[in-house]
Amino acid sequence: MTAIQESDIVRLPRGVRLREDKQRGGWVLLAPERVFQLDGIAQTVVSQVDGERSVGAIIDQLCETYQAPRERIAQDVTAMFAGLVEKRVLEVA
Repeated sequence: MTAIQESDIVRLPRGVRLREDKQRGGWVLLAPERVFQLDGIAQTVVSQVDGERSVGAIIDQLCETYQAPRERIAQDVTAMFAGLVEKRVLEVA
């Protein structure tokens, strides 16, 4: 599995979009010939990806918003990002 560092900047690759799917009642990542259904937490995290902020800055924002332990959020976010990079719907800039 790809290791994601807090200093990394991640972005959605060309052709991948975060969209609300009203028919399915949620959010999806649309990629060429693939659709990834996101739960509420995944949608919140992916919506923070702007291609400019580092993973650490995204983690800090989520910690501030949700008043949760940084270590736990960092572990969950880096694992999720690593999985999305492996599936090629997220890339390290």
